[in-house]
Amino acid sequence: MKLWKSLLAGAAMLTALAAHAEEINFGIISTDSSAALRQRWQPLIDDMQKATGIKITPFFATDYSGVIEGMRFNKVQLAWFGNKAAMDAVDRAQGEVFAKIMYADGSEGYYSLLIANKASPYKTLDDVLKNGKKIDFGLGDPESTSGTLVPSYYVFAKNNIDPKTFFKSARSSNHGANLMAVLNKQVDVATNNTEELDKLKAQQPEKYNQIQVLWKSPLIASDPLVWRRDLPEATKTKLRDFFLNYGKDAHEKEVLKNIYNYGGFRASTNAQLLPIRQLELFKQKQKIESDANLDADKKKVQVAEIDAKLAALQQQVGKAQ
Repeated sequence: MKLWKSLLAGAAMLTALAAHAEEINFGIISTDSSAALRQRWQPLIDDMQKATGIKITPFFATDYSGVIEGMRFNKVQLAWFGNKAAMDAVDRAQGEVFAKIMYADGSEGYYSLLIANKASPYKTLDDVLKNGKKIDFGLGDPESTSGTLVPSYYVFAKNNIDPKTFFKSARSSNHGANLMAVLNKQVDVATNNTEELDKLKAQQPEKYNQIQVLWKSPLIASDPLVWRRDLPEATKTKLRDFFLNYGKDAHEKEVLKNIYNYGGFRASTNAQLLPIRQLELFKQKQKIESDANLDADKKKVQVAEIDAKLAALQQQVGKAQ
């Protein structure tokens, strides 16, 4: 009997140790300072840890690529990404989309913006396009969907503009830093998104009233959650169940509201990234077509290759819909 009890106790201890040994690093892209992101996300991380029994450690990097590389080298197993960064994580870091953000109003998307201080003489996108050499411009992180990819296509590529040479100066930073730079008149115009402006409006309405929107993009799918494909299935089930059921009670709603006015999470897949892949290819195609130094035959071949990829993507979009 004593031996049996000892065996049971030993088994229980091993189970507890195994549970304690399960750890996940949760990557959070650098849309703001690490301190601000930690303050917003830590309550959700605490709830996730409690609900799943998994030790969850937040992982912050100075830019989006740091989180992608963290996942690539298995220093990050779960991450909140923008769509562009998620695409690169899927392609280069064994990532897989399993869920996406839902906003408090039930919507599943947001918008890229060009913003300026209300004191600025630039009031429209046309003003920006006519005065490039007078403008200090704030680009987003190179891996940012709303800060770089979307405006790169809809604003720059469609107008045959290279922002690095078109403007008086062009620098890259995260959304929070660009917003402050516009407020402090350190840059004339910058990319941003509706998430950041909604947050500013709720927290600092007097500063929000100093901002004007010069351009608004088509709708961008809400941010995905990505895990490494090689996570154990049992771990994936715990994480999926947590996120898809989170946001039901008053506490959880408040936690999500304080992150970015989120309302919950819905299931998603890598198919969410297909429109982003199309944007990347369209941008590449326009760059090739406008390259006066590229041999005509080579140009024709490269454009045909991209057209074939776009056609294949369109078929995937049709199946996904």
